[in-house]
Amino acid sequence: MKKTSFLNIITISLLMILLVLIYLTVLTLISRSSDQSTNQGNDNEVEDKIKIGFSLGTLKEERWIRDRDILMAKVKELGQEIIVQNANNDDQDQLEQVKYLLDQGIDVLVIVPNDLKKAANAVELAKKAGVKVISYDRLVLNSDIDVYLSFNNVKVGELMAEYVLNKIQTGNILIINGAKSDHNTKMIKEGYDKILNPLVKNKRIQIINEEWAPNWMKEYAFKVVDNDLQKGRRIDAIIAGNDGLAEGAIEALSEYRMAGKIIVVGQDADLVASQRIVEGTQYMTVYKPIEKLADIAASLAIKLAKGENLEIEETIFNGKYDVPYYSLEPIAVTKDNIDETIIKDGFHLRNAVYRNLE
Repeated sequence: MKKTSFLNIITISLLMILLVLIYLTVLTLISRSSDQSTNQGNDNEVEDKIKIGFSLGTLKEERWIRDRDILMAKVKELGQEIIVQNANNDDQDQLEQVKYLLDQGIDVLVIVPNDLKKAANAVELAKKAGVKVISYDRLVLNSDIDVYLSFNNVKVGELMAEYVLNKIQTGNILIINGAKSDHNTKMIKEGYDKILNPLVKNKRIQIINEEWAPNWMKEYAFKVVDNDLQKGRRIDAIIAGNDGLAEGAIEALSEYRMAGKIIVVGQDADLVASQRIVEGTQYMTVYKPIEKLADIAASLAIKLAKGENLEIEETIFNGKYDVPYYSLEPIAVTKDNIDETIIKDGFHLRNAVYRNLE
């Protein structure tokens, strides 16, 4: 009887051990399955991320650094991925960098072309790879881009000329355009020509010189102004293609103690240009809220990657195609409204703009 009880106890113990082992095995399998599901979820999350390539023709000017930083932040804020490349004003480097971006498996290419025509080769490579292309702020000519996103550059030129004519009704104007390789310069010229030409025809205004600065070099602007002053030409106003060129022009004027005595206008609202405006050596700049541009670029890139309709009605002819064109309005900024525009928007801090006056 005792022997039978002992055997029963052993049998029950073995059964309990077996049940524990089965329970532990089931728990292990469930845990592994859960881990695999989590890993698969994470993998899918990575795979589902849209990858955007941002190819910049240059970072020489302050504004392009701002474009880069804001667009990177916007894309990451939307939970997507972005890879940035800078060509340093080299067309071949930009082409090679676009090849690199394509090798990284990007879904959308956002390109700021160094050259308005040569960048078409990079666009062609992207399109062959099935990658959508946004031409960002600078138009790529003769290329199958999906959308052109920029400010109204014709309006930029109009604002420059209108400001000058509000200050002088007659006189001599010197024009220093940006690079010929940038289509924006032609659009800006279209804008100020529209305003200035009627007064040039009736001889109220004279264009004493018009130059094109290679790669937007401020040193070239300095040279142009210096040469004209050495020749004894009277200059009443200078229209500079951007604030960098305006800086070069003002540096030349300073050599002749004429800074602040001649009207100088530019565009981009660089910090140093904003400082010059409140100090009185540069009269006006055209402010282009880059945060809005970068925000829209990120949104359009994601829509393109998902195959969604962009719902853009306006188009622009790039020499080969009528391209969807999303344009934003620029803003003329002077000493009178700089606090209500650039500073209010947080584009620059007030203490930075007024630093040299405080």
